[in-house]
Amino acid sequence: MKFKALIIGATGATGEDLVDELLADQDYEKVTVFVRKSTGKQNAKLVEHIVDLSKPEEYADQITGDVFFSCLGTTLKAAGSKQTQWKIDFEIPAKFAAIAKQNNVSSCVLVSAYGASADSRIFYSRMKGELENRILGLGFRQVVIFKPGILKRQGSDRIGEKVAIRVIEFLNRLGMFKSQRPLPTSILAQKLAEAPKSAQKGVIYLEKDEIFR
Repeated sequence: MKFKALIIGATGATGEDLVDELLADQDYEKVTVFVRKSTGKQNAKLVEHIVDLSKPEEYADQITGDVFFSCLGTTLKAAGSKQTQWKIDFEIPAKFAAIAKQNNVSSCVLVSAYGASADSRIFYSRMKGELENRILGLGFRQVVIFKPGILKRQGSDRIGEKVAIRVIEFLNRLGMFKSQRPLPTSILAQKLAEAPKSAQKGVIYLEKDEIFR
C-alpha cells in the first residue's frame, strides 16, 4: 500500500527529519506539508502549502490523504505566553486533526510528550494530554501517540536543553538514568514514518524506551 502523508510542524527539528524520512520511503507516494515558510526542499513527492496555520478551514480541501502527522510544537520562551503556546500546541493541531478526519484521513500520528496528561498540574503536560484526548475523540481508524522524553535536536540553539542532554548522556555512560536517555529526532522520525504501516487499528501509545525498541 502506498501512503499520502500530511504534516504540520515540518520546519521543526522532528518535522524536518520526518519529511526527509518520508521522501526517501518508497511506501509514501506523496508528502504534503503545511508551513508558515518554505522548507527549502525540492522533491517530486513533496507538495508545499505556505499558509496561516491558525486558519486551516480556509484550505480544508487540501487536507486530504491517508496519514496525518502532527509534529507542531513550541516552547513557552519562544511563544512568549501560555496563551500563544496553547494556540500553537493545542488549537492548531486540534483543528487540523478535525478537518483531516472529516476528509476521511484514516490514521493520525501525534508527537506528544512523556508525562502528558489532561489531569496534570503542569501546564505543558496538561496541554499535551488534552490534545491527546481531543484527537482520540475524533474517531480515527488508527491513532499512534508518541510520548518521547528529552529530544536531541541536531544544531539546537536551546542552551538549557543542550546542557541537560550533556549531563544526562554523561550519566548514561556511567550506567545511570538509562531510561532517560535523549532521543535523537532522526530516530523519532524513522519510528513516526513506520507507525502507520502497522495494520493494527485503534490507539497505540509509544513511550521512551518503546520508541527506541
